Amino acid sequence: MTIGLEKIEFTGALGDPLAARMEKGPGTPRAYALFAHCFTCSKDVFAAARIAGALAERGIAVLRFDFTGLGASGGEFANTDFSSNVDDLVAAAAYLRERFEAPSILIGHSLGGAAVLAAAKDVPEAKAVVTIGAPSDPAHVRHLFDDALEEIETDGEANVTLAGRPFTIRKQFLDDIAGQNLKAAIGDLHKALLVFHAPRDEVVAISNAAEIYAAAKHPKSFVSLDDADHLLTRKDDAVYVADVLAAWVTRYLGAEAVTDRSAEEADEVIVAENGIGPYGQDILIGPHFLHADEPPSVGGRNSGPTPYQLLGAALGACTTMTLRMYANHKELPLDRVSVSVRHDKVHAADCAACEEREGKIDRFERKITIEGDLDEATRERLLEIADKCPVHRTLHSEIEIVSCLRKT
Repeated sequence: MTIGLEKIEFTGALGDPLAARMEKGPGTPRAYALFAHCFTCSKDVFAAARIAGALAERGIAVLRFDFTGLGASGGEFANTDFSSNVDDLVAAAAYLRERFEAPSILIGHSLGGAAVLAAAKDVPEAKAVVTIGAPSDPAHVRHLFDDALEEIETDGEANVTLAGRPFTIRKQFLDDIAGQNLKAAIGDLHKALLVFHAPRDEVVAISNAAEIYAAAKHPKSFVSLDDADHLLTRKDDAVYVADVLAAWVTRYLGAEAVTDRSAEEADEVIVAENGIGPYGQDILIGPHFLHADEPPSVGGRNSGPTPYQLLGAALGACTTMTLRMYANHKELPLDRVSVSVRHDKVHAADCAACEEREGKIDRFERKITIEGDLDEATRERLLEIADKCPVHRTLHSEIEIVSCLRKT
């Protein structure tokens, strides 16, 4: 797939021109995302570029930009603070809203993660927020200036070296981060949250992820990055984040992704490779998104259920629905029904009820749990009804599958 990379410039919170890049694939994007880079980094840091590219491949356009005074953006870094970074993010969202479409996803790396959490309230269209190695309190970066704190307090500013580059840090920066209340913003997020963090992160301790997760309300998710470093400098780590993020976020983009589909298309089940490992698939069923994959034992990444597990899910769902319909019709006191399904390949000779005696056959083991004040005769009748569910009958009937090449 060809990914377009467009250079963009917009006005930041302090009135300076900010340099940005828009990454998107061919056609109309399913959604737009806004990416905030790590403290003193730029929009072109490897992790940001890789994640933006992976999302663009999946139809999600990404805008990443340099904060005021960093990278190719104008302005003086010395005049900025955490609040101005948040305001730059809000300005970037406004630019997207005016020129393209408001961002549905906010992504932040390190201090950029704290910034997107703080900015989320001012981007009402955003449905999902993603943090990568983010501090739970912007004041976390204060330790980077330990050797210069006395000079900053006395003289109002000091020159410090961060990541091998000189920066001027002013007292207003310290006062600003000290006055932030990020946990309150997290608790009032009202958006889906995904937290990435490495347990061995030596820059921002894993305890920060625990605090962010504890402060947030559901829906929220946490993904461990194992032995990744803070900046995700290893390609495999950045690729992993990109893959998981792209798969996770589709859950929150379902309604928008199908608005331009015809009624006929809406009845179809659409399956397409999503680039997550060799076997990862995106599944679109009307307004619903699912994923399928294979386990690592056969080369997959386990990013979703296997095809046979999905088939088992269809059998299980049909079983519970059929029993519920029957119980409601008969006015039975059925409190709850659940089904577990397991698929195996077994020797035909081991199947007493099978006509085929050679080779192997598919075997679905279905265990049905029925809860309610029901006598044994009624329970046995419900077991009989389970065998009448439409998917069960389909699996037992002669099936015709017609394959053809779709014209493009």
